[in-house]
Amino acid sequence: MTEDALWRATKTAADCPQLFSHDAPFLQLRSAVVRRAGRAILTVDEFDLAHGEHLALLGPNGSGKSTFVRLITREILPLHRDEPPVRLNGRDRITLTEVKKALGVVSATMQDQITVHLPAVDVAAGGLFAMLGLPPKLDPAEADAARARALEVMTLLGIEDVAERDVMTLSTGQARRVLIARALVHDPEALVFDEPCTGLDPEGMFYVRRSMRTLAQAGKTVVLVTHYPEDVIPEIQRLVLVKDGAVFADGPKEQLLTSATMSALFDVPMEIKRTGPYYALVSAY
Repeated sequence: MTEDALWRATKTAADCPQLFSHDAPFLQLRSAVVRRAGRAILTVDEFDLAHGEHLALLGPNGSGKSTFVRLITREILPLHRDEPPVRLNGRDRITLTEVKKALGVVSATMQDQITVHLPAVDVAAGGLFAMLGLPPKLDPAEADAARARALEVMTLLGIEDVAERDVMTLSTGQARRVLIARALVHDPEALVFDEPCTGLDPEGMFYVRRSMRTLAQAGKTVVLVTHYPEDVIPEIQRLVLVKDGAVFADGPKEQLLTSATMSALFDVPMEIKRTGPYYALVSAY
């Protein structure tokens, strides 16, 4: 992908001015506590995510990963503090609309919501309107512009050839990349990938991971939530490990993505193998 192609697939600053100042970190958490039924299900003492930084969030089921992500997306709120526990681009008082403009979210569960027969390009374009598809009464000129923007993003992700196909006829991997295009179409600063390779065959995994690499290389902030070392693309250099509702470790990938640390995180013996910039789970027995 050339630099010119990457530029054409994203809006310029003049086209889409930033909502917030870049003087502050993209995301800050300070003494953030989420309680359910009188019990703390997640506690984050201190966490910063810089603009353009890429990280992977790993942990077993029930560890608090999903709660962590929903703190980022503001779907849930932590306990009140005198110092705001969550700041996005330096601000604690922001609307859900502003959050959605700053973030794009892709998850395997979103695919279950695709139950209508629509062209894939319309599904991708629907991300401009927070819809699955285009609004029914949209002005034809606006609809054409939305589809053109969606096609630019689909080209960036290498799926322009399926633009006119019924999304329900696509393979699972192709449909997953359409959802990535939908999350990217409004040009958010950050993309959150929540278990993006769940349910995919090796081919689908390859293309989804390649899409993540393309976006990271284009300057998007990438937050990956996963169980699998294979999902941690080379551009991700930082890991945040979550266990029992707290941050278990936070640091460089080379130090944390090891057999000993992963075994302690998941409480089962695990062997991690590194080949160049790639990591893989060799065995868990």
